[in-house]
Amino acid sequence: MTSPGQPAPADPGEPRPAGPGQPVPEGELRVSDSERDAALQVLSGHAAEGRLTLDELEERAGRALTAKTRADLATITRDLPAEAAPAAARKPPVRWFVAIMGGSRRRGRFRTGSQLNSLAIMGGDEIDLRDAEIDGGGLTLNLYALMGGSTIYLPDSVDVEVSGFSIMGGNEERGSSVRPRPGAPLVHVKTFSLMGGNTIWRLPPQARGLPLPESRNLAEQAEHGQLPSAG
Repeated sequence: MTSPGQPAPADPGEPRPAGPGQPVPEGELRVSDSERDAALQVLSGHAAEGRLTLDELEERAGRALTAKTRADLATITRDLPAEAAPAAARKPPVRWFVAIMGGSRRRGRFRTGSQLNSLAIMGGDEIDLRDAEIDGGGLTLNLYALMGGSTIYLPDSVDVEVSGFSIMGGNEERGSSVRPRPGAPLVHVKTFSLMGGNTIWRLPPQARGLPLPESRNLAEQAEHGQLPSAG
């Protein structure tokens, strides 16, 4: 406890001011918005080369946007090469998920192309994109449903657009309603449904690394404003 008249201890997360005539260490220099934007571009480049999954990209991007010093930014890219280069021997992208009178589930790390297609006929596809490697700056999801539908899981910080049509059915967006971060990947969901529909879950940061049932529970709490703060 601080006694009366004694200065409060410094916040360890705050850069310490240099003494008179002393240069400020490089890592303690404050970063500008342009430096944060440059870090986001670097992260996006590495994600496009398969070094970061969608969830890893969003986690690091969130830290970049709140970075105060150059040391903060350096920790975000410390395990990445200085220049993004094509990764060797990458797996071919997954392009189709098909569920006919049954279900398909895709979780874990996999690579997508610029487009990913899902066909559900009297069945459903469950696709968790948090650990997906997304080539380029975005992804188009084409969801085709006949008496069935797909369930998609995404980090809540990505930009989501939903278009298409549904006859005797519908589409639903669930979970967190926070605004996407600046420069976030765009996921365009195109739906074509007959007597069926699709559900897009936007999962909060607290759901990172958790199984889908727990992640959905946290997303439902976010819908009702009952989500505990991340920490």
